[in-house]
Amino acid sequence: MAKRIVLVTGSLAEPRVKRIAGELNDADLEPIVASVGVKVAALMTTEIVERRLKLPENADRVILPGRFRGDIDRLSDHFGTRFERGPEEIADLPAYLGQTARKVDLSEYDVTIFGEIVDATLLTPEQIVERSRKMRADGADVIDLGCLPDSPFPHLEAAIAALHADGAKVSVDSFNSEELSRATRAGADYLFSLNEKTISIVDEGPATPILISAGAADMASLDRVIDIMIAKGKPFYADPILDPIHYGFTASVARYYDLRKRRPDIPILMGIGNVTELTDADTTGINALLMGMCSELHITAVLAVQVSPHCRTAIKEFDRARREFFAARKAEALPQGFGEGLMALRDRKGFASTPAEIKALAAEIRDQNYRIEVAEDGVHIYNRNGHHVSEDPFQLFPHLDTRADPGHAFYLGVETARAEIAYRLGKRYAQDEPLQFGVVAETKGAADDAHLLKFKEAGTTLPKSSKTD
Repeated sequence: MAKRIVLVTGSLAEPRVKRIAGELNDADLEPIVASVGVKVAALMTTEIVERRLKLPENADRVILPGRFRGDIDRLSDHFGTRFERGPEEIADLPAYLGQTARKVDLSEYDVTIFGEIVDATLLTPEQIVERSRKMRADGADVIDLGCLPDSPFPHLEAAIAALHADGAKVSVDSFNSEELSRATRAGADYLFSLNEKTISIVDEGPATPILISAGAADMASLDRVIDIMIAKGKPFYADPILDPIHYGFTASVARYYDLRKRRPDIPILMGIGNVTELTDADTTGINALLMGMCSELHITAVLAVQVSPHCRTAIKEFDRARREFFAARKAEALPQGFGEGLMALRDRKGFASTPAEIKALAAEIRDQNYRIEVAEDGVHIYNRNGHHVSEDPFQLFPHLDTRADPGHAFYLGVETARAEIAYRLGKRYAQDEPLQFGVVAETKGAADDAHLLKFKEAGTTLPKSSKTD
């Protein structure tokens, strides 16, 4: 028997809600649209809902607008039916209803992230610990101490001890065999990198080695050192080395595939910095593709660096990627619908309303508060005095009456600037809300807690939200 779901709305948004409800095409759901008799349902109070809402018989759930700030528990008790807040945008109702049966769990992953401090030799142990805390908060599981050529590291042992005391696992990355020997004797957890010529260092301490070939792209050499570690019965990672684009990138991808095909059970590590750091492109998409390779080939460790400014969130991005892709692989699904942490520049559905829907809504407005929305034809701003559309906020300014309220003028400037950015990128815009850029620029959520409160305390009149669901 289909579940009867009541969608509460106001008169302005009722046609849109009815249209979307009619398009749900889900035999398990029976959506019923219920208007409470006010224009903007998001602004109604608990008392209004109690007085005006007429529930149909046998309602299983009642979904209120996402911006409703009334007492959900009180309404559930009053009506004897489950009440909940839905999405803030009407256009998101199908996704919201479709996802209720499958909660996305991003707590699991199977890829270890090594976060490298490339200039560790130039930092004090205290500075290294401070930087490691930020990297660990972003998702790094192991802190890698990068050793610079011709730069002494007399405090290597002290740095390892300080990181261990702070609860971190430690790897040391060096081309200097003496530094690697010192590192494992000091209790480092991992060593970057050993080959068949330096493999004897593994017998000097507890560190797990990352194995590479003795010569560039020499897979036979890598195979030999892998066999040495298997014979010793000790743990290791093998790394065929991911090369930069135009310097062997495609061939290096093939090496990872070939190694996994020949050795299906060994642990493999991939260093991503040669691609992320040496390519002028946003790293979210690059990391998603590299994580796709890791997921398919069961590569269970990556080494990430954050040297170039455009790579400053690489660890955070890969942490999100490993969680989303693990969930997708576990569900035997494409990596879609498992979160939007890597959707930085664009959204899957950037525009919540069509130009025609905004036009119809604007025609019903009878107050002076400005509403701002974004559609495929540009930025819309409207109130009872008019409805204006432009790709350029400067073209909207002559139509705005803000002479008596400088604070209001500033507010509208900020909001129309956000709206223009959303329009040009194809991102979702919601008035009074910060734009969302995934994990690369995480925000607190609503903007009205801090800076909007300051406007209100100063006596500035702010427009009502554009939410009308």
